[in-house]
Amino acid sequence: MSRLNGRQPHELRPIQISFDGLARVDGSARFSFGPIAALSSVSGPIEVRLASENASQATLEVLVRPLSNVPATESKALAATVRGLLTPSLILVNNPRTLVQIVAQALVPSGSGTGLDPKISNASAVTAAVVNASTLALLNSGSVPMRGVVCAVAVGRRKDGPLVVDPDAGDGALDAEGCFAFMFTRDGDDVQARCVWTNWKQGSGDEGVLSAARELASQAAGDVYAAIHANVEGMVNVKPAIVVLPTPKEATVMEVKKEKEEEMEIKMEF
Repeated sequence: MSRLNGRQPHELRPIQISFDGLARVDGSARFSFGPIAALSSVSGPIEVRLASENASQATLEVLVRPLSNVPATESKALAATVRGLLTPSLILVNNPRTLVQIVAQALVPSGSGTGLDPKISNASAVTAAVVNASTLALLNSGSVPMRGVVCAVAVGRRKDGPLVVDPDAGDGALDAEGCFAFMFTRDGDDVQARCVWTNWKQGSGDEGVLSAARELASQAAGDVYAAIHANVEGMVNVKPAIVVLPTPKEATVMEVKKEKEEEMEIKMEF
């Protein structure tokens, strides 16, 4: 069944990924499903305020800024959601007493649709774009070890019955919809995905609808993961840390040099 926009039910809008190289941050990225776009940056590990300091791991702070005005309840709720679903993918224990800060901004007004019907909400698509942009910014920074890659997509059920991925105004009103986030882990060529969060909402119906929506979202999130994986090679800010261990001979030379320097320091003291 083809949709009004020509997409199949399982098809996403065109994905666009770019690494903008924002100043004074460790990593940044832009992600979009068609016109639904978000920009995110990562700073850290950096110095943390004493009130937020955690002795056992880094503190993760997420700020979501709307396209206009100051952050309100909706932005703060989205920030809490993004923090909760990204935390399992990060290894924060390596940098205790520091701060990792993610700042995201939706580049479209959240809560209002685009295209045919401005009354249709795009909140789930905006949430997915913010999550994916934040994941990309973390990958771009290369400063926070990660257990996996979190990808998110929106799914809705049209009033005439079928489930659709990444719904837009052309799909008309929905009687059920939500965002699904999956964490992807890779072991060689084996890629595993598990659902880490959803805010699926439906007025009525059996639980089988949720299972079907999750399965459809998993396939679409796999497409997002593939797009992210393909674009990682285009990043320019990532500087992989390569540790070169000295050979036994080099280690001996270094030790002798260190001993001579210590002897000179002792002589200078006298």
